[in-house]
Amino acid sequence: MSEVPEGVDLSGFTRKPPRPTATMTLTRDGPKGPEVLLGLRSETMAAFPGYWAFTGGGVSRVDSAAVESFSVLEVEHGKAIACILRETCEELGLAPNGDHVISIDESARFDVIKDKTNWLPHAEDCTIPVNTDNIRILGHRITPPFGPIQFDNAFIHFHCGDWQSVPDIDLEPQTEFDEIMWASPKEILERWSNHEIKVAPPVISILMEFIRVMKFSNNDIQETANNISNRKPGRQSILFAYGVEVVPIRTATLPPADHTNCYLIGDPDGDFIIVDPAVRYREDMENLADAVERHNGQPIAIAFTHSHGDHLADMDLLKEAFDLPVWGSDYTSKSVICDRILNDGDKLTLGKQTWEVLITPGHHPGHTCFLSDAGLVAGDMVAGFGTILIPPGTGDMDVYIEQLIRLREIEAHLLFPSHGPVIALPNKKFSYYIKHRKSRHDKVLEAVRNGLSSLDEITTKAYDDTPDAHPGLAKDQTLAHLLSHEKQGRLSNDDSRWYASID
Repeated sequence: MSEVPEGVDLSGFTRKPPRPTATMTLTRDGPKGPEVLLGLRSETMAAFPGYWAFTGGGVSRVDSAAVESFSVLEVEHGKAIACILRETCEELGLAPNGDHVISIDESARFDVIKDKTNWLPHAEDCTIPVNTDNIRILGHRITPPFGPIQFDNAFIHFHCGDWQSVPDIDLEPQTEFDEIMWASPKEILERWSNHEIKVAPPVISILMEFIRVMKFSNNDIQETANNISNRKPGRQSILFAYGVEVVPIRTATLPPADHTNCYLIGDPDGDFIIVDPAVRYREDMENLADAVERHNGQPIAIAFTHSHGDHLADMDLLKEAFDLPVWGSDYTSKSVICDRILNDGDKLTLGKQTWEVLITPGHHPGHTCFLSDAGLVAGDMVAGFGTILIPPGTGDMDVYIEQLIRLREIEAHLLFPSHGPVIALPNKKFSYYIKHRKSRHDKVLEAVRNGLSSLDEITTKAYDDTPDAHPGLAKDQTLAHLLSHEKQGRLSNDDSRWYASID
């Protein structure tokens, strides 16, 4: 994204209240100790494709109706419990039943998969049990403001008993999970730390809490869950990957985004740097300082991906909390005093991790990315939601597309954008951006070659397949395309009239 172009009014976006959701942490006593169940989300899923996650989903009207039908659900978290019983039925074909789980009748499960409202009548006629014994609420957490929609998630736990008594899980009827995995929290964390698997950030937080509390609970996972449910939750770190923590910071950026992701990257037990701490408010500065304090490592520098206003900080405010050197590209140093100039190919040794500096202009001169085995801190090369603007004055569409192609060839493990959630499928995201931008770039050029010459005419033609595009942004981006074509000698202009160059 970038700063909103001058004269373009994008006011009107308001953040809606968080939507209620629920996830289920199912555990069992495995042959070698306590185990947790995770499912591998299909790559067709909109949220966390290709990630290992808990079963769960959004609270719906059928869950509200269930509270009215079952007295055992007339509790504080009744809707969330009804939701997770329904989701566990649909996704796993299981139902908690006292001190163990049972398989759901196959025909009833198919009915629920076909239409979730069918869960309630099956529950009412006892085809699907509604048993809340031993179900615990581990806590609630509102998801960070990465996107325009936030979720108020109830983390729910149920212990399934001995591994030999847990029924086999049939994933064939549903489409959300491709695989399931029973494994110890420690094993999952180790595989995640080695970048062997992708695990949803909320799951990482829960697993870390289980590992920590199990040390004081005789390795008893039921006692651990009970202890967690009885404790007042503290502020938790948001871990996009091992060695990549994110702290959302409020900024005046392109709506619907209203935050910029600040990243703490580097060895969790060694040196790390703070990327894009764009603090403008004291509360955000204090939240960032708390995150740095919670980190086990040592901060050694502040770095900026580029010098757009939604990435730079109020440096006086920032220095109240951090007495650290500032790193940035040569172009970024024109806007903020940098103690070290970052160059393409520089290697940053951050504890046991190595991060490579990539200078990727196009969106903005001197734009900087950071690459490691964990993935790519991508700045404003891509976004987790919304769009990326190429400013006509300082951007270059041809160069931007060239850099997108370069980044796609890296085949990063994950993408960590400046706006929006972590991107699970980097090549898919880059391919979409490249195709989309090339198509618009060619369309602008073709419009001029076909005789259109005014910016308004060219914009109308270039965006005739996108009728809902904001008129101001469409014109701004059409101009960016035109100027880039002019730099390459494909077009020329005379008093705001555009002409195709003669070969």
